[in-house]
Amino acid sequence: METTVKGKIIKGVGGLYTVLVTDSLSELSGSTLRCRARGALRHNNLTPLAGDNVLVAFDSDKASSEDANFVIDEIVDRKSALIRPPLANLDYLFVTMAAASPAPILPTVDKLISIAEHNGIEPVIVITKRELDEKKADEIYSIYSKCGFNTFCLSAKENVGVEPIDQFIKQNLDGKIAAFAGASGIGKSTLLNRLFPELELSTSEISRKIERGRHTTREVTLFPLSSSHDCGYIADTPGFSMLDFKRFDFFELDDLFDTMREFRPYLGGCRYTKCSHTKEQDCAIIEAVKRGDIPRTRHESYVELYDILKTRKKWD
Repeated sequence: METTVKGKIIKGVGGLYTVLVTDSLSELSGSTLRCRARGALRHNNLTPLAGDNVLVAFDSDKASSEDANFVIDEIVDRKSALIRPPLANLDYLFVTMAAASPAPILPTVDKLISIAEHNGIEPVIVITKRELDEKKADEIYSIYSKCGFNTFCLSAKENVGVEPIDQFIKQNLDGKIAAFAGASGIGKSTLLNRLFPELELSTSEISRKIERGRHTTREVTLFPLSSSHDCGYIADTPGFSMLDFKRFDFFELDDLFDTMREFRPYLGGCRYTKCSHTKEQDCAIIEAVKRGDIPRTRHESYVELYDILKTRKKWD
């Protein structure tokens, strides 16, 4: 007799998916199942992704057998889907950078933030290694907190300033999926080990995975933060660091304005209806930059992205 249970895909490799059963009424609740996707999903161009909430069909007579035939029957409640890295239903992206060593590249940070904003993912800004350059760390903090982002400045190595972000995670991650994005060497793995010691993430293993390059974007693993069926999840993927920002095909030029949240209060305040907000006179955005209401670095990143998207051919 075939029946179904609710679950969440926590890993997918080569067409085989690991599904954590989240159905609290099922005898299988909390267990993991190895599944393949129903052929109908592939025919409808629906590729299951880590983070997807799914219905798994199985033969109850074989449910306890290792060779039980578990099949992903349906993908439900998908609110977003990223192809690079392959991840669905991401709620928070912790955009992480170091105050120094390596020096932060703010245009790259801002491109990542815009991708998150476009996909309805909440960016959270994390500045690590504050002990190396406190002045620079505070400067970056001022930029992003002024724009309305939840921003944290800390030293994971010295365990200073970690408590506020830990409290934020405890208050906001239940039932959510979060990922940490950042370049190699910024202290991301040290921070993750501070925040989630129960996951026992190895710094050396994370480093090796990052060094493998583009192939790492093919695999995403979700780590549940507790045994509760509605717990939060941390996505272990360095894939955000491998994105091709030069090509930048994540959204179109018409979408750019809405990815800069600090621009929105000035919508409709420009002299020209079709203002590009890059160099026109009487542009409300540019005037706000001059007054210091919008950080200059954020506008510079906007102009850089505007030029990239304006010249990019849609068939690139």
